[in-house]
Amino acid sequence: MTVLEVSNLTHDYGEVVALKDLTLQVPEGVTGLVGANGAGKTTLLRLMLGLLHPTAGSMQVLGHDPQRDPLAVRAVIGYMPEGDCIPKDQTAADFVAYTAQLAGIPPREARRRASETLFLVGLEEERFRFLGDFSTGMKQRVKLAQAIVHDPDLLLLDEPASGLDPEGRIQMLELIRRLADFKVNIILSSHVLTDIEQTCDWVVMLDAGDLLRSGPLGGFEKLGTVIVEVLDHADRVAASLRGRGFEATVEGQRLLVGPGDETLEDAIVAEAAAANAGLVRMIRGSASLEDLFLAREVAP
Repeated sequence: MTVLEVSNLTHDYGEVVALKDLTLQVPEGVTGLVGANGAGKTTLLRLMLGLLHPTAGSMQVLGHDPQRDPLAVRAVIGYMPEGDCIPKDQTAADFVAYTAQLAGIPPREARRRASETLFLVGLEEERFRFLGDFSTGMKQRVKLAQAIVHDPDLLLLDEPASGLDPEGRIQMLELIRRLADFKVNIILSSHVLTDIEQTCDWVVMLDAGDLLRSGPLGGFEKLGTVIVEVLDHADRVAASLRGRGFEATVEGQRLLVGPGDETLEDAIVAEAAAANAGLVRMIRGSASLEDLFLAREVAP
């Protein structure tokens, strides 16, 4: 089952094109939406909520069209926005209970759920304090609590660790992993790629509105480099691999080849045999998301 299906989606703000002919499918689980600031991540989330309308193309969120029936979509989604948007003159308990009532939960049940949810995010002792007195980390937890209090089928998190110190970032990522253990579908938008690597199963990588790649996190790791050791003719093997389109550098009788997909090892074996190089060993490394994003060599 997919939580998001996008077909030929384009959205512009006048002359600025935020998303360009985007086509992708996002499965159940925890998905990282990654890219630099201005890549189109927040625009995609707002389109999913029906807050924006696409210039062209279509979208289905949990089987609903957010443009035709935005209320049906919002009823099954929890949204944690990036900005500081919570009221300073309400207590955490009152605010989260209010958001639960907005989702259609009766007042008494809303208060019970607010208390349980604030306990879940670690704010049980602070739930009767005014939000204006909260630290940045506590405000982020309150925003997370209001996003999950109505038990949504899909959770949209826009830069959930933004502005947090290292300890607060670790705690927020641990909370997200706990929600994933409860089988909550999550789309997590972040420009901090290490956060995505720690929490997500699937990755959608955007760059200036273009889709660089969408796939399982393990599939990205397969694009790492391979360290190769041969007995002889390392230069000849490297030249042959370059002829196949792979990068290859030589250090004595060792080669560093890649990045490349699952066909890379087969190519190395074939070219080493053709050169009578005497293949000793191959060791597959892994490229981080940051390496791949900076290289800009990943095709959709």
